[in-house]
Amino acid sequence: MTTEQSHDALEGQFERARKDYADLAARGLSLDLTRGKPAPEQLDLSEALLGLPGDTHTAADGTDVRNYGGLQGLPELREIFAGVLQTPVEQLLALGNSSLELMHDSLVHALLGVLPGSERRWADEERIAFLCPVPGYDRHFALCERFGIEMIPVAMTPEGPDMDEVERLAAQDPAVKGIWCVPKYSNPDGVSYSDETVARLAAMPTAAPDFRIFWDNAYAAHHLTDEPVEIADVLAACADSGNPDRVFVFGSSSKITFAGSGVAFFGSSPANVKWLLANNSKRSIGPDKVNQLRHALFLRDEAGVRAHMDRQRELLRPKFDAVQRILEAELGGTGLATWTEPKGGYFVTLRVQDGCAKEVVRRASEAGIVLTPAGATHPYGDDPDDATIRIAPSYPGQEDLEQAMHGLTVCVRLVGIEKQLQG
Repeated sequence: MTTEQSHDALEGQFERARKDYADLAARGLSLDLTRGKPAPEQLDLSEALLGLPGDTHTAADGTDVRNYGGLQGLPELREIFAGVLQTPVEQLLALGNSSLELMHDSLVHALLGVLPGSERRWADEERIAFLCPVPGYDRHFALCERFGIEMIPVAMTPEGPDMDEVERLAAQDPAVKGIWCVPKYSNPDGVSYSDETVARLAAMPTAAPDFRIFWDNAYAAHHLTDEPVEIADVLAACADSGNPDRVFVFGSSSKITFAGSGVAFFGSSPANVKWLLANNSKRSIGPDKVNQLRHALFLRDEAGVRAHMDRQRELLRPKFDAVQRILEAELGGTGLATWTEPKGGYFVTLRVQDGCAKEVVRRASEAGIVLTPAGATHPYGDDPDDATIRIAPSYPGQEDLEQAMHGLTVCVRLVGIEKQLQG
């Protein structure tokens, strides 16, 4: 095919894309793919929680859950989630409803207090920086911005963050105090960390003696296939490497039961647990133990969590399958985009041509399809390639999701072909 013929073919494709987009915009859609929220049908699976704990108000250890106290959380609920979060029950705390709050508070306590292994408060340092695997979770980045913590992007690989770069940065710069990690079915790529990555994170030399891994295991039980991915035990790896205080483990039941009334968990070394409890005792007389008891009664044990998540998977899998089917049918073989096929978690990453993501999101918005802002997957909202778009399939109904995905592919074709013509 000659250059002229190739250009003519692109012109024809562009005219078809323009017509498809005009038809899309004329439909007057109002669809939202912005956040990975559970759908109402998923929340309905936990409806029995609203009738619990009934007239039961005594925990397994005799605690009256209606009263003050119990900063560590109910032992029976910690036992249920100890295996899920790969944390010994005596090193696991069950707290409020949001793991994001725990991450926020851990940063605040590190800024205003002294971490185990630290000589002074982070607030007294001239500069604080965190390593941020990208693409990553926008709320992690928002916390850093909130507290003036510098963010240093590190590329993600199929094995987790680029460990050569992580090791180099952590070893040479004492201002690098931590790294954000979503180790299983990461947000948004769906990557699960390899055993080697976990081992290197646990053992690597760090210039900062109080370096912390913020291990946000948000999707620990959120499998999309019948072959769950397993990751290495980071707490054990850190202890075996002589760095027992290096990792903070976070998790919650928010995408397991009720997102608006879950239970959040913090796991770490005995020294770190003691540190957090001492700080928490100044701000709370105890968590919502009534909510913790009803979760313990509802889930029963770790096997109960697995069974409940199997039902969640039955609702989520058709949506993720639809995303894959539509992307392949509309964009496969075009060279206009690539995308992830996660085995768990809540997101699909769509990578369009460099320089196109913001325009795709803008075009979609004008056609009534709201997406997470382009750049949200990178620190400071700046994706240097302007190529990454996060898709959240969980909340819309099946028909709305399929409409939104078809509309999104129209926008990708329109913007991508136009860029090729300009090139």
